[in-house]
Amino acid sequence: MPDPRVRRIRPDDVEAVVELVHALADYERAPEQCLLTAPHLHTALFSPSPALFGHVAEVDGAIGGFALWFLNFSTWRGTHGIHLEDLFVRDELRGTGLGRALLAALAEECVTRGYQRLEWSVLNWNPAIGFYRALGALPQDGWTVYRLTDDPLRALAKDS
Repeated sequence: MPDPRVRRIRPDDVEAVVELVHALADYERAPEQCLLTAPHLHTALFSPSPALFGHVAEVDGAIGGFALWFLNFSTWRGTHGIHLEDLFVRDELRGTGLGRALLAALAEECVTRGYQRLEWSVLNWNPAIGFYRALGALPQDGWTVYRLTDDPLRALAKDS
């Protein structure tokens, strides 16, 4: 049975989720890198063909946590999967099961839709690693995430 505290994100949740994304950036020691605004998130989630999806965890009428995700595709398995971009629970609500409930909602999305994977990245110092391992999640050692942004991204684009 799904946790009643977790539901799909709605347009009226956007401001609260943006606030929590900025809190996540603080937690990850990179607040200056977080440029997300409510119009950005609203467009990404609620455009005619959205590529971003989300769930929120609500406690006593307030958003206490969120999960933002998008689809990926496994060429080896031949199916889509979910890439969890961000999951965050307010400090005072950690340990209440909200994080697990959000992940369970994404696992249910996978199973219901026939997706084969639920993946995410975790900073090496994040204490949540123990929680993820307890769920049965395994690190993908041997893979390193690479990222192009800003000037290097624009420079490579000029080569096309």
